[in-house]
Amino acid sequence: MNDRREPTMSAAQPDTIAAQPWDNAMRTLYKSEQGANAVQQHYRKLLDAWTIPAERVRVPTREGETFVLACGPQDAPPVVLLHGSGGNAANWRGDIASWATHFRTYMVDIIGEPGGSAPSRPPLDSDAYALWLDDVLEALDLDDVSIVASSLGGWMALDYATRRPSRVTKLALQCPSGIGKQTMGWLPKALFLRMFGRRGVRHTARMVTGLNTPLTKAALDDIVLTFTTYKPRTERLPIFSDDKLRVLTMPVLVIVGAKDIMLDSAETAERVRRCVPSATVHVLPEVGHAILGQTDTVLAFLRD
Repeated sequence: MNDRREPTMSAAQPDTIAAQPWDNAMRTLYKSEQGANAVQQHYRKLLDAWTIPAERVRVPTREGETFVLACGPQDAPPVVLLHGSGGNAANWRGDIASWATHFRTYMVDIIGEPGGSAPSRPPLDSDAYALWLDDVLEALDLDDVSIVASSLGGWMALDYATRRPSRVTKLALQCPSGIGKQTMGWLPKALFLRMFGRRGVRHTARMVTGLNTPLTKAALDDIVLTFTTYKPRTERLPIFSDDKLRVLTMPVLVIVGAKDIMLDSAETAERVRRCVPSATVHVLPEVGHAILGQTDTVLAFLRD
């Protein structure tokens, strides 16, 4: 849709992500007000260092205000990006220069996560997140979109696509939750490492994400800063039934890491191939839960 009427704010404004009041809702997300402020300040720095033209958008929803970072030509096909747990729009900074050349990209900060959106966390086993995304798309004047999503964002993209299949033109998922079962064997070790403070958080982050090279240090630093103080969701993510997955008749791309210790990637790949036979599935043999370096693969899928 052309001439979208977006409520925009200048990307040069340093206070677009304002500190939220320290109340009960924020206490569900962070261990301390000081930690919450540190995470938000880091997010502001990342946005202020954004390297391509971007618009900062705040839209009203039934769950509170939602922050969206928009890049790319206004009249280009729209793509909505949904990050993973503990993330925000800055997670896409390595991909966006490529994708925004061809698409109008909307990096949505998921509610209840350490971004610029409301701290609301409605139950996952409800239609609340689909209704929230309805509000976001309506505020952005979008009828139908492609969605690129990762991990928790992948679950939310699947939830939306199975409830609103006519509104999703393409679906690109990286390590999506909700298909293969969650694995918990890593959790006792993670709880033990917590006793060692920030150093323990770094060891846990390496273990869980699979990020353990000099090239991934910046991504790992972001994760450590966030998860030193951030409280991730603890409820299990609902698993989509075979019948739900069969609703996905739009083009689908699924990328998983064979060494993911958080999700059963083999089961994810098997179920997608069985229930969505037209889908493209890539299993990356030496990759864990954090999937990087797939910019060109996703772009080719979106442009096909």
